Amino acid sequence: MGPDLLHLSAAGVSLVLDCRGPGLPTVAHWGAALDGTLDDLLVAVAPQPIGFSVDGTVRPSLVPEQSSGWLGTPGLAGHRDGQAWATAFEVTAIEQNVAAHGVPEKGGPEVGRSADTVRITATDPIACLDLSIDLELHPSGVLRARGALTSTAPGTYWLEHLTIFLPVPERTTELLDFTGHHLRERHPQRTAFTHGLRVRENRTGRTGYDAAYLLCAGTSDFAHRRGEIWALHTAFSGGARSIAERTYHGWSALAGGELLLPGEVGLAQGQTYQTPWVYAVHSAEGLDGVAARFHRYLRARPHHPAKPRPVVVNTWEAVYFDHDLTKLTDLARAAAAIGAERFVLDDGWFGSRRDDTSGLGDWTVSPDVWPDGLGPLITVVRDLGMEFGLWVEPEMINPDSDLAREHPDWIMATGTRLPRTARSQQVLDLANPRAYAYILDRLGTLLTEHDIAYLKWDHNRDLVEAGHPGTGRAGVHDQTHAVYRLLDELRARHPGVEIESCSSGGGRVDLAILERTDRVWASDCIDAHERVAIQRWTSLLVPLELIGSHIGAPLCHTTHRELPLSMRAGTAIWGHLGVEWDLTGADESSLVSLAAWVALYKELRGLLHTGTLVHADLADPAFEVTGVVAADGSDALFALIATGTSASYPPGTAALPGLDPDRTYHVRPQPPGDVADGNAAAWGAALPWCTPQGVRLNGRTLGTAGLRLPVLFPDRVLLVRVTAVQEDNVPVRVTAESPARGTTEPPAPGTATKSPARGTAVEDALVRGTAESIVGGTAVEEA
Repeated sequence: MGPDLLHLSAAGVSLVLDCRGPGLPTVAHWGAALDGTLDDLLVAVAPQPIGFSVDGTVRPSLVPEQSSGWLGTPGLAGHRDGQAWATAFEVTAIEQNVAAHGVPEKGGPEVGRSADTVRITATDPIACLDLSIDLELHPSGVLRARGALTSTAPGTYWLEHLTIFLPVPERTTELLDFTGHHLRERHPQRTAFTHGLRVRENRTGRTGYDAAYLLCAGTSDFAHRRGEIWALHTAFSGGARSIAERTYHGWSALAGGELLLPGEVGLAQGQTYQTPWVYAVHSAEGLDGVAARFHRYLRARPHHPAKPRPVVVNTWEAVYFDHDLTKLTDLARAAAAIGAERFVLDDGWFGSRRDDTSGLGDWTVSPDVWPDGLGPLITVVRDLGMEFGLWVEPEMINPDSDLAREHPDWIMATGTRLPRTARSQQVLDLANPRAYAYILDRLGTLLTEHDIAYLKWDHNRDLVEAGHPGTGRAGVHDQTHAVYRLLDELRARHPGVEIESCSSGGGRVDLAILERTDRVWASDCIDAHERVAIQRWTSLLVPLELIGSHIGAPLCHTTHRELPLSMRAGTAIWGHLGVEWDLTGADESSLVSLAAWVALYKELRGLLHTGTLVHADLADPAFEVTGVVAADGSDALFALIATGTSASYPPGTAALPGLDPDRTYHVRPQPPGDVADGNAAAWGAALPWCTPQGVRLNGRTLGTAGLRLPVLFPDRVLLVRVTAVQEDNVPVRVTAESPARGTTEPPAPGTATKSPARGTAVEDALVRGTAESIVGGTAVEEA
C-alpha cells in the first residue's frame, strides 16, 4: 500500500483517502470494511477522464473546490474584498495516527479507547489561506470530521461557509431527514435522492425543531432492520446546514457545517475559524445499525453519565408558577413515596417571576414567594433521600426585569433596533464579557449556596435579529460559542452538578450540546401517544439514558388527550424516567400503580441504558415494537405498542429482533405492563402466549416467526420480558440495577427499596412488586 492511499478501518467500516497530490484528498471509499491488498483500489474505482468543465477527471474533495473543475456546491465560500473567492489548496502535510484499540466486547462500550485520526494541512498562497481537516474514525465505526481555516494576509477574509463533504454511492436512492414543531419534534420525512441539491438550513439560532437532525441516504426501501444507510449529523447548537447533493457526472454526497449570517465571521491576519464536528455513520443493518453506532460512541465518552439515571419528579405541570412551600413539601413527600430520587423545582422561584412575562435575568431567590429562601424545601427534599434540582434560563432576559432596566445594552439587537419579543423575552448577549461574567457569577452563587445537584437549563425563544448591540453585527455564532464556554466553565467549577438541555421542549438536541449536558428534554409534550414517535426518532441519535421521558397526568396538559397509566408509564420508561403530575391530588390506586412502574424502571434501567435498541419492521401501521437487548444477549425487554386500530382482527405477528439466534429464551408478559388484551375479559380470552409461563423459543425463531400481536385498544402497551435460559431451563441471572456502564447484583425477587413516606398501600405495592397481573389476577387499577 503506497503513500497515495490512506485506509482507516474500525467496527466493520472503512474510510479510504486518495492522497495523490497536490490538491486536497478525496474519499475513494466510505462504507463497509475493506480488507486485503488495496494497492489497485484507486485504479479500480477511478472514473473515465471524460471532462466538460475541465479536461481530465474532476475529483471533488472533502472541501470541494471550483479549481478542480467542481461546479457543484463549494466546500468553502468567502472573499477578501471581492478577491480570493476561489481557492486551489495544496497539501503540505498528512499525519495519520492509528490507535491500538483491539476488539471490544460484543455490543459493549469502548470506554477510554482512542480513535484512528488523520490531519490534513494545506495552503493556498495566492488566496493567503491555510486549511486543516481533522478526521477521526472511532472504534464504534462513527466517523467525524471538521475543518479549520486561517487567514495569512493583512485585511479581512469574509467567510460565508466552510462545509465538509462525504461522498455516498449511487445506490443510495432515498433520503430521510426530520421536521417538526413545538410539541411534535423530530418526525421523519422521506424523499427520493435525485439529481440536484437538497439543503436543510436552520436559522433559528438554536438546533431547532425543524432541523435535519440526521440526514440519511439509503438503499431502496431501507427500514429499521434492513438496508444500507449513510447518515450525517451536524453537531452545532446555532445555525446549521445539512446538504445532500447528486450530480449528473456520478458524484453524490452528504455535507454539513455551520450556517453563518452575513458578516458574522471575518478573519483578520492570523485568525482561525473552526467548523463544528460533522458526525457520519455507515450501517449495513438499517436504521437500528445507525442508532447502535451512535449509542456506542456516546457511551464510550469518559464523561458519559456513570451512575444510574435517577427517577425525577418535576414540578412544572404539577404547580406551574404557584410556588407554595406547604404544597411543594406535600408534593416532595408524595414523590419520595412512589420512589423518586430527584426533585426539580421548575420556573417561578426567582425575582418577579410570577408568570412568564417578567424576571428573567434576575437570578436571585424571590423573597415574596420564598421568604426563608429555598433552604426549607431543599432540606425536606434531601431528608426524604432525594436530590434537589432547579430550573434556569440563563441565556434569556425579560424587558420587565431589574437586569434589563440596569443593562439594556446587554440585549442582543441589530444596533439600536430591538428585535420583536417572543414569550415576552429577549436574548442576553453572552458574547459581552460583562454579561457573561454576571451570569456565571449568579449561577455559581446559586450552586455554592444551595445543595443543588441538577440544573434544568431552558432556552425558550428563537434568536431573531440576534446582533451585538452597539455594532449591530450578527451574533449567533458568538452567542453559541459563549454558551458552550459558560457550560464548560460552570461544569469545571461544579463538577458534580448535572445539566439538562431543554429548549422550549426539544429545540436543542445535538451532539455539541450533549458534550456539555447530561440529558436532553425531548419535548414539552408528554402525551404518551405523541411521545412514541418523538422518542423513537430522538433515539436514532441519542441513547435512552440521555432522553428525558416523563409520566404525565391522566389528562395531558398539552393535547387534552386522556390516557391510562399503563400507556403513560409503559412509554416513559424507555428513556430517563420522570414524573410530571400533581401527585398530591392522585388517588391511592394510581399511586400504588405508579410506584410499581417506578420499581420496574429501577429494576430494568441497567438493561435499558446499556443494551442495544432495536425495532421491528411491521406491515401493520397500528403497532410499534421497540426493544432493548442486553449487550451479552442474556436479557431483553420489548414494548408492543398500539397507536391506532389495526386493519387485521386479530392482528398478525411481530418479530422480536436483536436476540442471540442460538440461545433459548423465556418469553412472557412483564408486570405491571402485562395487560395483554387491553382488557382481557372484553375479548373473551387471553392471547395463548400471554401467561406468566409464557413460551420458550430460540432467538432465531423469535426474530423470524416472532409473536402474535395482541388485540389492544388504541394507545395501549404490552411489555414483554425475554430472558435467556440455561440448558437445565433455569433462567440466567440478569442484572436489575446498574449504572450507565457496569452492573450490580439485582434485588431479590419480590423486594424493593422501602419508600420513606406515604401510606402503607404504596409500600405494600413495592414489596409485592408486580407478581400479579391481569392474566393472574388484578394487582392495580388503571389510572
